[in-house]
Amino acid sequence: MGIINHRYDFLLLFDVINGNPNGDPDAGNAPRIDPETGLGLVSDVCLKRKIRNFICLNQFDPEKNAPRPGYDIYIKEKAILNQQHQRAYDALGLKPDAKGKEKAGQVSEARAWMCQTFFDVRMFGAVMSTEINCGQVRGPVQIAFSRSVDPITSLEQSITRMAVTTEREAEQQNWDNRTMGRKTIVPYGLYVAHGFVSPHLAEDTGFTTDDLDFLWQALKMMFEHDHSAARGEMASRKVVVFEHESKLGNAPAHKLFERVKIARNVQDRPARAFSDYTVTVDKTDLPSGITVHEML
Repeated sequence: MGIINHRYDFLLLFDVINGNPNGDPDAGNAPRIDPETGLGLVSDVCLKRKIRNFICLNQFDPEKNAPRPGYDIYIKEKAILNQQHQRAYDALGLKPDAKGKEKAGQVSEARAWMCQTFFDVRMFGAVMSTEINCGQVRGPVQIAFSRSVDPITSLEQSITRMAVTTEREAEQQNWDNRTMGRKTIVPYGLYVAHGFVSPHLAEDTGFTTDDLDFLWQALKMMFEHDHSAARGEMASRKVVVFEHESKLGNAPAHKLFERVKIARNVQDRPARAFSDYTVTVDKTDLPSGITVHEML
């Protein structure tokens, strides 16, 4: 476990086959799409959820039936955030109703406890300034919206369930126990996500080199533990990490990302597999102080 002294910019390439990588609840849960270009979108929140889920599995202690120390998850299903904050106050013997300077000091202590206890707070940050105030944390790891390489096609499929929910429904349908439904899929989509790791913010939250290793593992493996019929077949195809020699960085991130070239192998039909693309990383004449790691 050590302090992060280098800046990192990373690129994740992932794809989906016959699934919905990230539904939009304002559009009937259809795949997110840029209406001006037809390119598919996947939100940063979607990928962060998968990283959190992987850490839950990777850092769970079966003997204690609990997460390993320092690797609990703050944002999880059915979590009540004020109860998470109360844990910090209880552990430190603090009083949520403190006033003035005493309150400011307690919020700072609670904030530090939350960073130490919750991996996702330490990594992504969190706004925890509710009535049980643990302050705000700006996380060292940030992920942008993902965008597909080519325009996607959103196909709505009809499905049938050979059952109904209640006897009343069965009677209304004359005991023809079929329920119709719909689901939307993307036949194939290859997506690119950009991410960033700030050593300055890592120092503030206590995000370590061990934590960084867990992040790289999650980026490679998170889809393997997230399979479902709705999401089809999703997989991480490539993780490219640009490591800077310094904390401030040795080159602009966008210039480094431009070195990853994605070319179509087929032009006479739509892409339907990762093999329909060729991905190359230009490592010639790299800026001084930049090291490239291809992790997939």
